Amino acid sequence: MVNSNPETVSTDYDTSDKLYFEPLTQEDVLHIVETEKPMGVIVQFGGQTPLNLSVSLHQAGVPILGTQPESIDRAEDRKLFQAMLQKLGLVQPANGTATSIEAAKGVAETIGYPVVVRPSYVLGGRAMKIVYDQKDLETFTRLAIAASPGHPVLIDKFLEDAVELDVDAISDGRVTIIGGIMEHIEEAGIHSGDSACVLPPYSVSTARLDEIAAATKAMSLELKVVGLMNVQYAIKDDQLYVLEVNPRASRTVPFVSKATGIPLAKLATKVMLGRTLASLGLTTETVPSHMSVKEAVMPFDRFPDVDTLLGPEMKSTGEVMGIDVHFGAAYAKAQLGAGQKLPLSGTVFISVKDRDKKAVLPVARQFSDLGFSICATRGTSAMLSENGVSNTLIKKVSAGRPHVADAVKNGEIQLIVNTGSGGETKRDGYEIRRAAIKYNIPYVTTIAGAMAVGKGIKALKEETLSVKTLQEYHRQNVL
Repeated sequence: MVNSNPETVSTDYDTSDKLYFEPLTQEDVLHIVETEKPMGVIVQFGGQTPLNLSVSLHQAGVPILGTQPESIDRAEDRKLFQAMLQKLGLVQPANGTATSIEAAKGVAETIGYPVVVRPSYVLGGRAMKIVYDQKDLETFTRLAIAASPGHPVLIDKFLEDAVELDVDAISDGRVTIIGGIMEHIEEAGIHSGDSACVLPPYSVSTARLDEIAAATKAMSLELKVVGLMNVQYAIKDDQLYVLEVNPRASRTVPFVSKATGIPLAKLATKVMLGRTLASLGLTTETVPSHMSVKEAVMPFDRFPDVDTLLGPEMKSTGEVMGIDVHFGAAYAKAQLGAGQKLPLSGTVFISVKDRDKKAVLPVARQFSDLGFSICATRGTSAMLSENGVSNTLIKKVSAGRPHVADAVKNGEIQLIVNTGSGGETKRDGYEIRRAAIKYNIPYVTTIAGAMAVGKGIKALKEETLSVKTLQEYHRQNVL
């Protein structure tokens, strides 16, 4: 194993017979290959970095095990990827590429704002932003060009209020089995590493899930995947879009393996060494009868000035998992694991940007039905009152004291629902979110997240959380 970070393998020192603490560059890997003379190299388990090395290693004569470099390139190269989707009759959001700010403006005007701007071949959504106007487009295109010099900047139509899904699949080159389909709790636009997700999906129809499975299998066959692959989809206005395909293991593989009881990484390694899925006993998909929720753990309390708003750039430093028969209880367990103690009573503060005002109504009603008092800033308060949700008006930070941050400090608010936007409002939201971190108040920055929190609180109020081993859950699936 080659890994430049000894900490990631310090607890699993028996994973490999030999461990090289070397940077993942072509030169260093070739030196190790020269010394070890391996039968082949696996590049699927290290995320984007080893994937980017696959072509140059292959050209240097190193045998790549599993999915071949030309297939990896087909998934990574924007034009080759588009051609593959068109061949299979699959749809992706309108998009284009640009190597200059002028070209980026042209692409954005053609496909229409909002757009997602991102560099190609980078990790963790680095320098990736959702852009609503030309001024921001210029700023973020400049950053994207700097983040990945020599590569085009990718510009995609941003699908607002879409449901995002992650799919992990395993293939032996002939047969593809879906490892798991996860529904993101946060809407599309939040990085998949930061979004909470649930397996199996809780709001997607069976027909749609069948369509997703069929699309995944078609792409796997077309890309000649041998080993693992991850696909990200979005559903908007009853249309399925393919966002991206990674012919490698995703960060979700450990979560899916725990949720389903199928050791995907172990099986993928055997497949890459020539075994078939049938010979390994994996012939059908496993859809658990229990709900598993993955929640991201954020490091915001360690960084005094950083904003806690989630976006397309990944910020989380870890993740936890909650399992239960019902979604609400599984979500509540995941929140507890991530250090968010959900309140069972008290006051919920709600302040949302204009685009979210309509969507926050059912959230407010849910909290009101659970017995919470609601306080809100002027715009949100007026909208709630108009729609018959009783609430108390509270000043935002820029409107003078006593304001919402004072109420948080005084222990008068037990939960915060705050979605951000631009200008002065952005500064207000920032102050509120930082106060939440400082005084350890649970907060949510998306509408979908707020709905899930409501379901979690409802479960906590109605039942006592039970604990079972993974083996007990998996035994139930077998029965």
